[in-house]
Amino acid sequence: MKFPEPLIKGRLIRRYKRFLADVRLSDGTEVTAHCPNTGSMLGCQPPDARVWLSLSDNPARKLAYTWELVETAPAVLACVNTARPNAQAREAIEAGRISELRGYSHCRSEVRYGEEKSRIDLLLSGHESEPDAWVEVKNVTLEENGQGFFPDAVTTRGQKHLRELMAQVALGERAVLFFVVNHTGIETVRPADHIDQHYGQLLRQACDAGVEVIAYRAPLVNEDGNPSGELTLTEPVPVILEI
Repeated sequence: MKFPEPLIKGRLIRRYKRFLADVRLSDGTEVTAHCPNTGSMLGCQPPDARVWLSLSDNPARKLAYTWELVETAPAVLACVNTARPNAQAREAIEAGRISELRGYSHCRSEVRYGEEKSRIDLLLSGHESEPDAWVEVKNVTLEENGQGFFPDAVTTRGQKHLRELMAQVALGERAVLFFVVNHTGIETVRPADHIDQHYGQLLRQACDAGVEVIAYRAPLVNEDGNPSGELTLTEPVPVILEI
């Protein structure tokens, strides 16, 4: 899976109003790009960071540019577009690259379920020997000393998703929390207890109840430190739950 068009390089001026980012392009032009990320983006918006934008040719769009990548440290890239992880996960599952989720013949997105009126990111069905798998996808971009943390802000929505996944296990289904690691500096994934202690407690409770937790990483970067344009999930990443 790749970005749809060659990316355009610039420097971050500022992110504001959550969904807007001012960027100075290589030719000095300043543009306002859509920032498709509702989170805090902690660690992913350093001043004057190198960033990469995609450009849409849709005349109906108010903002033609979309912020895709940021360099958080020299030659370390993160994908900040939270519209990407669900597609990354689905593509990798359907291609058979996620060993834990092979053998399913059907995949549906945004299926309503649960007593708390949620939508599951991916519902896998049609396996010869396994029950349906309810897959919740989360994007991991918060990095500290090589460790990835989720969430990057208190998330009542994420807590709700864990409760819903536990309920599916109780019904005899598979429930999977799938961390998509879109940060090349992350070597392991942990719950961010220092940010949302309740989420960490619920995640461990969910694992004890039978919810499966997996993490996979995309390359994102070439050896020269520039974007590869590659979003394919290829490498499993250890998930560590111990405090």
